[in-house]
Amino acid sequence: MNEAIAPILGRIPSGVFILTAQGNDDLETGMLASWVQQAAFEPPSITVAVNDKRYLNDWLETGKALAISIIGETQKSLLGHFGKGFDPGEPAFEGIELDRSPAGLPVIKDAIGWLEGTVESSLSAGDHRVYLVRLTAASSGPRLEGEKPWVHVRKNGLGY
Repeated sequence: MNEAIAPILGRIPSGVFILTAQGNDDLETGMLASWVQQAAFEPPSITVAVNDKRYLNDWLETGKALAISIIGETQKSLLGHFGKGFDPGEPAFEGIELDRSPAGLPVIKDAIGWLEGTVESSLSAGDHRVYLVRLTAASSGPRLEGEKPWVHVRKNGLGY
């Protein structure tokens, strides 16, 4: 059954985003995220999926802030930088030019733009955790008018 599902599921397009968050000990990190989707108009909300293996799940409690930087199609260096992941305490933003959201989270300065919100709830979805995030702030970046968001299509929908 999975042999039939994998190539079709992989053709569902997803974006390329950098999710940033802060732990209770003021540590910050960023990770490559490919499942970010608008979930509601009122209040404006998105869903974000995070693999169960990521320690970031421990930071994303209800009421905690997170930020999503929307990456442009020419920003491939960010894929290499954030795609490898970071251990707790490992600097995630070395060499990356940042701005700060109202909650003080790092956002990619050269992105198409960013969204900030608070976690409203979450649910287990197989090997991922899906977060519902109510948006509280946003800002456009220098690429908003001149560049398309990076859209990713996989050959196999059963892995990254």
